[in-house]
Amino acid sequence: MSVASNDKIQEEIIAEFEIFDDWLDKYNFLIELSDDLPVMDPKFKTNEYLINGCQSKVWLKADLEDGKINFTADSDAIITKGIVSLLIRVLSGFEPKDILDSDLHFIDAIGLKKNLSPTRSNGLLSMVKQMKLYALAYQTKLEQENN
Repeated sequence: MSVASNDKIQEEIIAEFEIFDDWLDKYNFLIELSDDLPVMDPKFKTNEYLINGCQSKVWLKADLEDGKINFTADSDAIITKGIVSLLIRVLSGFEPKDILDSDLHFIDAIGLKKNLSPTRSNGLLSMVKQMKLYALAYQTKLEQENN
C-alpha cells in the first residue's frame, strides 16, 4: 500500500461522515465504529501500551510484519475507541515511511478536531503522535537492518 491508498481510505471516511447533518449523528457513528475495532488481547492493556495525554485510557500496540505496521488498540471510552478505530483504518497496514508521510486531512475534513472537547482533541493528537512515533522507531530499525 502507499500514501495514495491511505488517501483513498481517508476519502471514504469523509464520504461516510458527509451523510450526517449534525454532530450528534456523527458521535453516534463514532460509537458504532468502536464496535468494528478488533478486540485487543488483555495482556497488552498495560502501562507500556498506554498513551499519555488522553483523558480516557487508550492502549496502542504496533507490530511490524512484512515491512508494514499493524496497529491494535482499545479504550475504556466508547467515543475514543471509535476515534482510534478511524486512525487504525487509515494508518494500519502501511510501511513506516508511508505512515510518517501521511497527512491525516480527514480529521479536519470531517470536523473531528473542532467538534471534540479540548481533552478529547488533545487525546486525538496524542494518538496520532504515538502512531507516528511507532512508525519512526520501525523506520529507523529497518534502515539500520539494511545498512
